[in-house]
Amino acid sequence: MMANNNYNYQAHTASLSNIPDRNFLWSVFQKVDRDGSGSINATELQAALSNDWQACFKSFDRDHSGSIDRQELQTALIGFGYRINPTTVDMMVKKFDRLGVGTIAFDDFIQCCVVLHTLTSAFRQHDTDQDGIITIHYEQFLQMVLGLKV
Repeated sequence: MMANNNYNYQAHTASLSNIPDRNFLWSVFQKVDRDGSGSINATELQAALSNDWQACFKSFDRDHSGSIDRQELQTALIGFGYRINPTTVDMMVKKFDRLGVGTIAFDDFIQCCVVLHTLTSAFRQHDTDQDGIITIHYEQFLQMVLGLKV
């Protein structure tokens, strides 16, 4: 924002262009604040987040089966920006398929996504050059994984 110690108005306004306007934010707040109290309680927040997750889940449940199969999970992960090989996707389905039927239910899909995001964030802390490769000692690995809050 500062160019040669001078305030750069154009750079400042350009950086603000990605911020939603006040009216939009207020309309979102009002939709979440269902009881009109002027604050959002835990139940209202949970309902809002659940609705977002349900919409996300339904958008990837292409066959409308109520669960996510391996191909649908692969599509979801690509949509989220992950490039994970089919063997790892198969492993993820097995890990998060509580019913043992080869698909992932809604709650398990949320857990799968949260775990993947958490593991990826921990990995990226060690992947300083963002090339997808890290070199750590065994105890560093254990500390990294055991220190995660999943």
